[in-house]
Amino acid sequence: MLKLFLAELKREWTLLRRYATEMVAGIMGVTFAFYGLFLTTKYVAGPIQFGDRLDSIVVGYVLWSLVVFIVTSIAGGLQQEAFTGTLEQIFLTPYGASQVFITRAIANLAIQLLQNISILLIIMVLTGTQLSFPPSLILPLLAVLLGAYGMALAVGSLALLLKRVQQLLGFLPFGLVLLLMVPVDSWTGPFQLLGVVLPMTPGAEMLRNLMARGGTFNAGEFAIALLNGIAYLVLGLWLFRKAERVAKRRGKLGGY
Repeated sequence: MLKLFLAELKREWTLLRRYATEMVAGIMGVTFAFYGLFLTTKYVAGPIQFGDRLDSIVVGYVLWSLVVFIVTSIAGGLQQEAFTGTLEQIFLTPYGASQVFITRAIANLAIQLLQNISILLIIMVLTGTQLSFPPSLILPLLAVLLGAYGMALAVGSLALLLKRVQQLLGFLPFGLVLLLMVPVDSWTGPFQLLGVVLPMTPGAEMLRNLMARGGTFNAGEFAIALLNGIAYLVLGLWLFRKAERVAKRRGKLGGY
């Protein structure tokens, strides 16, 4: 497994060196898209104080950009492998397709985290946002990442069977806005339970509380966020392996 991870890490690093302009363009695009919305909102709303709401929005936006990349990475990789005709070879490896794609996504996570940290720092400078970075934020971030990889596997299972899911991948970012940027702590009644069971929402709310509101780490909230992430990761793995068996039975691995 370590050998596979090192191979995928070397692959991602090689792609980054050869196409470094893609990373720079991605950072600039995501950053200035937010800054444009920020300036537009200030113009429409007038001279008002956003308070910690802006800080929460910044945390949610950067987290959203990270999760969008993760959720679409496996499906995008599957489509690319199918297009180039190398998808069947991945399923014939001794590691198994799910391990290959998950390891590839984790290897790319280090690069993507570097990109998102750069985006966060630039946005903080442009908007004057002040965020906290306690070491404990790693734990809810881990819970969010577990849920994100679970969703990535679920979307990848559709790409494995349908081959082309561009429209779904285009719609996903809008759905993820609800999960990662809406403050679910203000929900009451049945919606409060919904905020617990929706994928990644408990971990995202913890990150907003720690980074934007100066809150303290809550072990109970983290336990809920961790269980949420593990549940969706297990569900994603089950869906992907089920889709793998169906694709093999229908002979869909060799064609595009």
